[in-house]
Amino acid sequence: MGQMLMDGVKAVVLGMGMVYVFLIIMIILMTIMSKLLAPYANFLVKQQPVKKAAAKKADGGKTLSAEDKILAKAAIEAVKMHRGA
Repeated sequence: MGQMLMDGVKAVVLGMGMVYVFLIIMIILMTIMSKLLAPYANFLVKQQPVKKAAAKKADGGKTLSAEDKILAKAAIEAVKMHRGA
């Protein structure tokens, strides 16, 4: 009985040791690869055109689009329902 228990402990230690060593090697290799490939990080990314800032409207930009008005009404109704009013 004691010998079987020791064999089980040895198997657990050996298995966990192998997993630990594998993870350490994987982290080291991933770090090396990230440093080697860092110059090519944006190679496949297309440059997005820079959008011009919209000029402020005379009213300070306070007018809401139709979508914003719908969202504002939905938010107001949600607060009313939450408060129980």
